Amino acid sequence: MKNTIHIIICLSIALLLFSCSDESEMANPPIPPIASISGTLPVMYIETENHEPIISKTIYLNASYRLDPMNTAGVEAIGSEDNPQPMQIRGRGHSSWKGPKKPYKIKLGQKTSIMGMKESKHWALLKPTENTVAGLQLGKLMGMAWTPSFRPVEVVLNGDYIGLYFLTETIRIDENRVNIHEQQDRETNPDFIKGGWLVEIDNYKDVCQITIPENDRWNLTLRYHSPKNLSDAQLQWLTNEFKAINAAIYSSDKTSTEWEKYIDVESIARFFILQEVMDNPDGFHGSFYLHKDLAENSKWVAGPVWDLLCYNREKTDYTFRMKVHYGITPHWIGNIIQYDIFCKAVEEVWKEVYPERISEIYRYIDNVILPLDKALENDCERWNEDPSHTARFRAERIKMALQRNSQWFDGHLPVSASNAPDNPL
Repeated sequence: MKNTIHIIICLSIALLLFSCSDESEMANPPIPPIASISGTLPVMYIETENHEPIISKTIYLNASYRLDPMNTAGVEAIGSEDNPQPMQIRGRGHSSWKGPKKPYKIKLGQKTSIMGMKESKHWALLKPTENTVAGLQLGKLMGMAWTPSFRPVEVVLNGDYIGLYFLTETIRIDENRVNIHEQQDRETNPDFIKGGWLVEIDNYKDVCQITIPENDRWNLTLRYHSPKNLSDAQLQWLTNEFKAINAAIYSSDKTSTEWEKYIDVESIARFFILQEVMDNPDGFHGSFYLHKDLAENSKWVAGPVWDLLCYNREKTDYTFRMKVHYGITPHWIGNIIQYDIFCKAVEEVWKEVYPERISEIYRYIDNVILPLDKALENDCERWNEDPSHTARFRAERIKMALQRNSQWFDGHLPVSASNAPDNPL
């Protein structure tokens, strides 16, 4: 009996000790290692008012910021811990907003030049990818009218290290960006309605959009970024304009020159080449920007480029024809590529940029991505991402894809139907 009581007491004490120990650990769980700034890049510190969380993609929060150069050559500090500068911040993006690491849109209190980029109030904090590095630099090497610049920064938001970002110029009409006349909201004068437009052909439902039938199978959705608030006259003009462009592109007569009256052929050729070299399946249905100045005989210019992917696969056809995991069909390009003037423009631009100019991209990629190694390591730790995707891994991956895609494209320049070898004419 005594032995039984002794065993019961021992078990009770053991259970009590285990329970106390377990409760203690629950009350004070082990603190996991917290990733922090790498010390290798400038750091942007952002504090929202009352540390309010950023949960909206439409409503800006009041905030303040400062930029610490962290001894980076050529980078000037902005603000200080005692004197931060005013700004506003909100979420941005579509699919990217659904991930744990969020992208942001920021609006500074005053126009500011940051890390050598031209002054503006408007910027984006984008998640860093080698696709962005390569795609935006290709836009510059391709000689497009304007391509956004970016700078790598680490970001601390409300005291929380949220990792590595690319501080990026956003697309807007401005003398330092898309440098065209900016049409006024609710304009009614027909002389001013025909120019000063910045629009985006996209695949998401959003505000500030018009939709027209592209063919008997799908529609074309156009988002107008500038102006944003349209008068009835502006809305009617834009609708009629893109109905006319669409009809001209879809003409059954592929020797017609009607579509050239609306679209700058060389710009669409440059845009097409960039999408092919990147193997970006979104090129003609997502973030497909066009702009039109207010000038005599002005046309719609393709670009700027934005939100570029690299599908990183063996290229067997033009990107817009190759299958992807989603079922969205690229707009226009399947018909534009049938016109001889477009094919000739592609050939001329390709001669201009390949191989010498495009080959400059490889050294640029190394110069930008390789120094990000420590910051990428910390970013992966912060967001529990694959640490094997080092800076070297990312640089080599995108360089190999670009080289493979360029070589394929060089051997498969488009030829119009009228000039195809098997054409009886």
